[in-house]
Amino acid sequence: MDINTFQKDPSNSDQLEKYAKDLIETYKSEREKGKKLEAAYRQLERYADDLSNTILELKDAHQELQEAYLDTIHRLVLAAEYKDEDTGDHIVRMGRYSALIAEKLGLSANEVQNILYASPMHDVGKIGIPDSILMKPGKLTEEEFATMKTHSIIGANLMAYSKAPVLKLAEEIALSHHEKWNGKGYPQGLAGEDIPLVGRIVGLADVFDALTSKRPYKNPFPVEKAIDIIKQERGEHFDPDVVDVFLENIDEILKIKAEVVSA
Repeated sequence: MDINTFQKDPSNSDQLEKYAKDLIETYKSEREKGKKLEAAYRQLERYADDLSNTILELKDAHQELQEAYLDTIHRLVLAAEYKDEDTGDHIVRMGRYSALIAEKLGLSANEVQNILYASPMHDVGKIGIPDSILMKPGKLTEEEFATMKTHSIIGANLMAYSKAPVLKLAEEIALSHHEKWNGKGYPQGLAGEDIPLVGRIVGLADVFDALTSKRPYKNPFPVEKAIDIIKQERGEHFDPDVVDVFLENIDEILKIKAEVVSA
């Protein structure tokens, strides 16, 4: 209603008063709504802060769980190979070498993390191999070597039927990391890309660490000699692409080697 109508007809003063009251009530109502909206906004802010804190707590809990998971794997592998004084360093280097190669090959962050956790279990099947063979200082006989080779199948069997992604990957690694690109490896005699990529990655990391580490049957080779052997075996023992990535990142590999040594 136009306010001029009230001015022309004083008899409408009651309506004018009502109009004014309505305006006041509308103002109060809108002001009250504003207060409620402000209160709701503040409540939302508190909810957002609480949610942020909860997410941080969950991240911390997840990190602790991941660290506990890795520590458990580490200790289980040590239990399987505790007689080798260098085993602790070996499995740490193995994990880091393998994860680095996987990353440089373009695998996803999740795949790289799983390889970091799973690769230390590559030789867990050695728990089923007699000490007389494991710790023999000299060359193994054909019969002894045949027994030694069964550790791949033993390790895979130990981790078979698990639903955990890391253990499923560890099963694949245990079974395939002694296969060779030319098909002359074991236990299945797979060749080329029929060998799972994780097996090809861990196989190279394992050989490099074995060559450059002391073993009951040998002293460590110089790094240069180990690299020469790996170059010679490119396309024979090892996947050429994996070798190329390994060599392209040799400085980072050697940095890991220098960081993870016995005290």
